[in-house]
Amino acid sequence: MRYSAACNTIGDSRKALEQACAVVRDGLDGDTPDLAVVFVSAHHAGFEEVPALIAERLGARHLIGCTCETVIGGGEEMEDRPAVSLWTAVMPGVEIAACHAEFERTPDGLLCSGMPLAAEVGFPVGAAIFLGDPYTCAAKSLIARIADDHPGVPLMGGMASSGNAPGENRLYIDGRVVNRGGVGVLIGRGVSVRSVVSQGCRPVGVPFVITKSDENVVHELGGVPAMLRLQEIFDAAGERDQRLLQRGPHVGLAIDEHRSEFGRGDFLISGVLGGDRATGALALGNVVRTGQTLQFHVRDADAADEDLRSLITTQLESGERPQGALLFSCNGRGTRMFAETNHDAGVIQDLAGPIPLAGFFAQGELGPISGSNHLHGFTASLALFGSSPAGSEHDD
Repeated sequence: MRYSAACNTIGDSRKALEQACAVVRDGLDGDTPDLAVVFVSAHHAGFEEVPALIAERLGARHLIGCTCETVIGGGEEMEDRPAVSLWTAVMPGVEIAACHAEFERTPDGLLCSGMPLAAEVGFPVGAAIFLGDPYTCAAKSLIARIADDHPGVPLMGGMASSGNAPGENRLYIDGRVVNRGGVGVLIGRGVSVRSVVSQGCRPVGVPFVITKSDENVVHELGGVPAMLRLQEIFDAAGERDQRLLQRGPHVGLAIDEHRSEFGRGDFLISGVLGGDRATGALALGNVVRTGQTLQFHVRDADAADEDLRSLITTQLESGERPQGALLFSCNGRGTRMFAETNHDAGVIQDLAGPIPLAGFFAQGELGPISGSNHLHGFTASLALFGSSPAGSEHDD
């Protein structure tokens, strides 16, 4: 397996892409890539020739990409400026299927078209990378479809972030430009693709069992109104955690409530949308179940840094060192969260690099937690590509 990546901040769209293609081609010694992934900033969104130009210069077997708010390349996160990041992989013998998924509401429910059925793919899938338009890609339907057709396969990616309304984002799939749904590739097991999903939070207080709930509303925790439980946690917290809770508490929802103890990666982090002082109920960003375990969390730069470093280190210790990577970070990270620039990309290169790396700041990130795929917020979702066959290596 061979990987090559290039990025630049050239303002002229054609020149930016031509230079990126030239650098990538040199990095591959002229070999034709089996997969190309491209991210372009909003400054280049009007350049409709992106896939055609890359096809002409590189002849990649498959291409996916999207427009975004901030482009990631190498160890840089290029915020608020024109940027292009191009990532390529030569994967001899690895089967790849590209698809454009669209979603439509019908009297019988949500219809997903364009996704090949498992039997139609024709090979065992080891990983899936998807990029979606946040306004027209039904992420939960996509996640469910992957779970049904390809159980246990990690789904990584993110939602395009350059547009503010339906139709404004651009998605690239092979030789086409589309502005709806999602584009992605299903990658065969001839190459290892491992996931790291850093939700960037740490727990405060103790876990509670949800004893009364309705959809995304938690009424009671351990038989006590949820807001009173939050007040208990606040009162017992130190001054720093109290400040973080005042900025906005988060909750971790246990994915497997049968565990006797909970640690990193056992919770799906959700935001608290609001509370009802009259009833003591809390509204969350995710649907919950009565009987599920919940623990309050806080998020800050220190917790996010520690979480990302710890997860990458654990992944590096568990298998081969990666040869390339794709990074999907929330657009609420970067300098909106960290005092320094290039935080997430820099940490990856410090710990795992230098490796060909590309990515973008997303409006929602896809990645697995405890073996189940989810749509996240404020998360860094990382796909680490190796040189060996996949086997069972896609732990999070």
